[in-house]
Amino acid sequence: MAAQTYTLHELAARVKERASASAETSYTRRLIEKGVTHCAKKLGEEAVEMALAAVAEDRQRVIAEAADLLYHVLVVLEARGIALAEVEAALGRRTGMSGIEEKASRPRD
Repeated sequence: MAAQTYTLHELAARVKERASASAETSYTRRLIEKGVTHCAKKLGEEAVEMALAAVAEDRQRVIAEAADLLYHVLVVLEARGIALAEVEAALGRRTGMSGIEEKASRPRD
């Protein structure tokens, strides 16, 4: 059976929809109600789980953790009122230069 295509745009729309649902029925709503700090903590946990799965070279676990990570990225964006299109625009601005050039062009703290 072929895998069904599901885009980040579809997931972002689902996150937005679920963010306005009842906390009784929506995990997304529960996360957002706990605030950006909580959402960011969950994102960090998922990033670590993804990295550990990658190191373990467990293909299916990497796929599952990548899905979780992308979901939590979109939850943080939603919690901060940032649209996926804004992130895509930032990526688009970077395509005209190498990664090394792009990183060097960032302001230093």
